[in-house]
Amino acid sequence: MSIRVIQWATGAIGKTTLRAVLDSPELQLAGLFVYGDRKAGRDAGDIARRPPTGVIATRDREEILATQADLVIHTPRLQVPYETHDADLCALLRSGKNVITTAGHHFPRAHGGEREQMFLDACREGGTTLYGVGISPGVIGERIVLALTGVCLELEHVGIDEVLDASRVPDPDFVFNVMGMGSDPARIDLTAGELPALYQKLYSETLLFMAERMGLPVDRLEPDHHIELATRDLQVPAGLIEKGTVAATEWRWHLVSEGRRVLSLSIVWTMDPELPRYAGRDHWTVTVTGKPGMTMTLNLIEPDEPGSRTTAGQYITAGPVIRAIPEVLAAPPGIFEPPVFAPFTFGGAR
Repeated sequence: MSIRVIQWATGAIGKTTLRAVLDSPELQLAGLFVYGDRKAGRDAGDIARRPPTGVIATRDREEILATQADLVIHTPRLQVPYETHDADLCALLRSGKNVITTAGHHFPRAHGGEREQMFLDACREGGTTLYGVGISPGVIGERIVLALTGVCLELEHVGIDEVLDASRVPDPDFVFNVMGMGSDPARIDLTAGELPALYQKLYSETLLFMAERMGLPVDRLEPDHHIELATRDLQVPAGLIEKGTVAATEWRWHLVSEGRRVLSLSIVWTMDPELPRYAGRDHWTVTVTGKPGMTMTLNLIEPDEPGSRTTAGQYITAGPVIRAIPEVLAAPPGIFEPPVFAPFTFGGAR
């Protein structure tokens, strides 16, 4: 029997997962939730550039909650505050639908037992499973880097460095308000503002998941952020980024354990890949200091698909969602955490 799937939101990632659902013989689209009036009332196939499906997009949450489905692919954009989507996620889980989300929620335990319990209670009530995944957070640190540490006999430090060209992101609200691009540098707060709070909540989940799996005691997370300014006016799909305003953000944290930095995560988004600080850098660079020491790089290759507007970044975020569906459906009720085989563990073998 086909797996009945609801697609929640149809932004860049949502359209990519929606097309994957429609193209799969194992998946059946059961419902489609959208946020905007422009998409409401349209056939899902029309939104996805596919043949008509008979599934009509709706903005009615109650209609979606009443729709019978095995799983919801939840792909709204990240918003300030981080907790924006909590109520929707809990309602979906309580309604008996498993949820895979790309809007954070990769490791709720990172934020304390009360937050984790909120989702566990919803899962228990609905007999459902929650899984947060994307490429980063979700795969780079939690799966690839942890696996890489497993070849070490001794480990001193792991650094993950992400540098991605964000200039093709089309949503003005996301670019200017959620990413902070085009901001007056005198007015963007890198220490206690809403953006560092948002991103620390999101990316601390990667660092704390890694630390838990490695048996690493955590003293604190040390922020180490930086911005780069536009050296010229930048006309990007989302709008104009004026010279002298923020053109790149570096969100960076160091996990301190027993007085020393052991894990470092750097997330760099730039609207101008020609800035000297970023030109020619790999998309991801992982540096392991230990025995052995290692450097690993990963780069995206844009698809050669005439007429397609889907980017490699959209594919690499949507792919882990679709691949995870059977695992999530087979999991017991609760918060799904990806299995990790034999990472390096501090304090010896465990």
